[in-house]
Amino acid sequence: MDAKKAHITERTAHTACPPQDYTFGEFAKLLEKTGSNYNLPLLRKAFELAQAAHKGQTRESGEPYFCHPFSVAVILAELGMDTESIAAAFLHDVVEDTAVTLDEIKKDFGGEIAMLVDGVTKLTKIPFSTREEQQAENIRKMLLAMVEDIRVIIIKLADRLHNMRTIAARPEQKRRDTSRETLEVYAPIAHRLGIRGVKEELEDLAISHLDPVAYHDIEAELNSKKQQREETLVAIQEKIGERVRELLPNAYIEGRVKSIHGIYRKMYMQGRAFDEIYDIYAVRIIVDTVIDCYNILGVIHDMFRPLPGRFKDYISTPKPNLYQSLHTTLISRE
Repeated sequence: MDAKKAHITERTAHTACPPQDYTFGEFAKLLEKTGSNYNLPLLRKAFELAQAAHKGQTRESGEPYFCHPFSVAVILAELGMDTESIAAAFLHDVVEDTAVTLDEIKKDFGGEIAMLVDGVTKLTKIPFSTREEQQAENIRKMLLAMVEDIRVIIIKLADRLHNMRTIAARPEQKRRDTSRETLEVYAPIAHRLGIRGVKEELEDLAISHLDPVAYHDIEAELNSKKQQREETLVAIQEKIGERVRELLPNAYIEGRVKSIHGIYRKMYMQGRAFDEIYDIYAVRIIVDTVIDCYNILGVIHDMFRPLPGRFKDYISTPKPNLYQSLHTTLISRE
């Protein structure tokens, strides 16, 4: 996954399920927009099997059940996943919830897709009763699944993301339990895999159910000056871009406003008011080499005043998932 594809889910609307009359033709149009090559006959076959197998089944919201595997497949397509992962997304609930067997999937779609479906099914079957045991077992199963094929985890993350987007139909206690598990288990794994868009959306959705008052307060604060913040961020990016591209014309620059969960953590864990959160803006510069990284850091520190004690060098000391970058916090006149 490249940087752009890994973040595409951030821009996906928090919609519920697609209309009942969505067709494979509509899905194929979405795949075409990704610019990747897919085995469309195989995906159509998986689409049609899942649609037929789930016929007559509904979700707690009353919507047709097929909208869930369809939406999971859409999320994976937006993340740039391969044909096998998307086919497994269509089929990920048929073994557990319908009469279709794993042997039938293996016969019709091959061992690779059957393995992915089986992996996702196993992650779903957690027999423990207490939340502590359930959480620990989730982590263990996920780690085991990572050893076999990382795609199992990514399918499961997409499954959880769509379930969180549509969780409003569930009873309040189940919403809270699922949100806590999402925050403590799934979001950190998305973070370890470097899928920032999924991580942040999972965190925001979880907080919206665990602390809805605080969530809506922060959301209102962000929305109250949304246009001003966006204009400020664009101005910062343009200012940085002018200087950086003199040195590295191919540098990739992107900017964002911190997620609601990111602001929530600073406010409620550090006891700070919204107006005391200064690092709401984030700009990322992606370059080709380590030397370029340090050179750009010098340019940036020449442009803005760095905040003492806020510099982190994850190049000389990489994170456990091998993520490497330089982090610095800056103050401008604005």
